[in-house]
Amino acid sequence: MDSDPRVLIVAVDDALVGPLCEGLDRLGWPTMTARTLEAALHALTDLTVDAAIVEARGLDGPAVVARLRDAAAPRYLPILLIDAGEAATSGADLTMSSPPHPAQAALRLDQLTRAGIAEEEFRLRQATFAAHGVTLQAPDVGETPLQILTAGAADRRFLALSNALMAAGAEVVAAPTPYTAFDYLHERAFDAAILWGGQEHAPALSIASGMKRNTRLYHIPLVLYLRGAGEVELADLFRRGFADVAAAETPEDETAGRVLALAQNHRRRQAIRRALDSVRGSDLMDAATGLFTRDLFASHLARVAEGARSRNRALSVCVLRVAEREPVSQARGGGWLDRAMPQIGAMVSRLVRVEDTAARLGPELFALVLPATGGGAARLAAERISAVIACTAFDAGKDRSPFVVEFDVGVAEMQESETPAAVLERASADLPRN
Repeated sequence: MDSDPRVLIVAVDDALVGPLCEGLDRLGWPTMTARTLEAALHALTDLTVDAAIVEARGLDGPAVVARLRDAAAPRYLPILLIDAGEAATSGADLTMSSPPHPAQAALRLDQLTRAGIAEEEFRLRQATFAAHGVTLQAPDVGETPLQILTAGAADRRFLALSNALMAAGAEVVAAPTPYTAFDYLHERAFDAAILWGGQEHAPALSIASGMKRNTRLYHIPLVLYLRGAGEVELADLFRRGFADVAAAETPEDETAGRVLALAQNHRRRQAIRRALDSVRGSDLMDAATGLFTRDLFASHLARVAEGARSRNRALSVCVLRVAEREPVSQARGGGWLDRAMPQIGAMVSRLVRVEDTAARLGPELFALVLPATGGGAARLAAERISAVIACTAFDAGKDRSPFVVEFDVGVAEMQESETPAAVLERASADLPRN
């Protein structure tokens, strides 16, 4: 159900954005280019696109952004503005002075799109709970300054970036080594982390890897600040989980703005997550795990499916079943698997994105509904969740080795005119046979 194209490019020519368009096309973000504002507005009328990129050269960038926003309403349109001039008040979600790497653009467009979808999902969740007599309070982002961790040896450029962040009102905490970085990460909450590439990338990559293996730190946006251009393969860095990569020659104010945009988005999503978690103790939820029960999940899946169809977006359902392994069988016999289920449920709830819904359908069976997500991406998400949980050892009793839990995964993407029950049934049928 994904629309085609996914990205509307507004640019007077391909001189700057041509390579970006080609790269996005290869990464599964098909593009369409409009040479004028009028052509772009016609495209928004005729097509449903996920995001827009405006190259301001030869155009009035802020005016184009405002007109695109109005034309796309009520659907939220994420907009990335490429403008080498002063565009702090452009109204765009993100402003960059030069075209980004295609992998970077795809990642940021996805982040911006997911942020809009999270807001939609919160409203859908409010409606689902209201239908069952429970009020879901609005998210509270708090009033404290954004908290940014900078990790790496002191360097003139790195310090200049820290100063730019503090000048913008953020609170910056500096960690000179990976050890102190993790000490800080475990002591307090951060909205983003910046890792200094410096002469040696290994410490930054080590911190990133450790954070992506930790369910509490998993979603904190990571930015790698490089010493210079052309040092690494950017696509590989984005695959490692970095939300953004900035070269040292990028103006500090621009890099700070990109970091703060990530931090603000993260804080908002965490506020939504807290609001959603506030009902985990409700009688509507599974008592052991705090996840949706089977009946509540069915009710919400119907509402999410209706929203996906009205917005012409993909929707996928995943089913995760505890895989049958000898240590798990032994733990089940002694009741240790049941004891581990509250922790497993809590891990599932933290590893899914804010806009995803997790449910416990049976004693050892979980389900996820992933809005605006195709089948392939949904399978990757479910397998990542399974892999992270498989890194955790659970108690198996005195004088017995701890056991780990792996999952069998089934996935189905909703098809045209398919009922929510049918897509859940197809996801269950996709589970491996024991």
